[in-house]
Amino acid sequence: MSEPDPAREVRPEAGLVQAAAQGDPLAFEPLVRPHLGMLFRVIDRILGNEAESQDALQDALLTIHRELPGFQGASKFSTWAYRICVNQALMARRKRVRRREDAIEDLMPRFGDEGHHMNIDTILDWSEDAEALMKVEQDELKARVRSGLDRLSDDQRAVFVLRDLEGWNTDEIARHLGITRELVRQRVHRARLALRAMLPEFSPSREGR
Repeated sequence: MSEPDPAREVRPEAGLVQAAAQGDPLAFEPLVRPHLGMLFRVIDRILGNEAESQDALQDALLTIHRELPGFQGASKFSTWAYRICVNQALMARRKRVRRREDAIEDLMPRFGDEGHHMNIDTILDWSEDAEALMKVEQDELKARVRSGLDRLSDDQRAVFVLRDLEGWNTDEIARHLGITRELVRQRVHRARLALRAMLPEFSPSREGR
């Protein structure tokens, strides 16, 4: 068994990018290894299925390897690879058989004739609760959260994950998904309402209840 090459192990990322882009078979693995956790996380949050997420990650890594010669270094490698993984996850979801929409529509708020929410006092202030959602430690609750996310439509889950869990701003999501800023806001809003209905423990407490 050959000894590891110390020089190769300490090569800076820019050198690894250049070597991998030029076809060095020993450069790609140390280039992507530090980022695998982050890359899998965003894929899994969008897909919500570990097996599918593993497959999507492998497909994304193949895409990264194939497109690396075209990487110009305008952004960090991790940012570039991350966006490829988001695209791969979104494509994987689009390949699924679309879920029936009636289940999620039952969870949507009702509107009056003037277009106002009829149950406005129950709307979730997600800005305060999104972080708590991802920090829960109870396995049962984590499973319910995953189940709740999985019941969202493809479009709703994608924008919710990117906005509230990954921290993208509205302009970034709109540009990346090729939709309007208003449509981003609408889908995020509907996803938040649906999750509030499915996960009432994350609703703001009200006096007298």
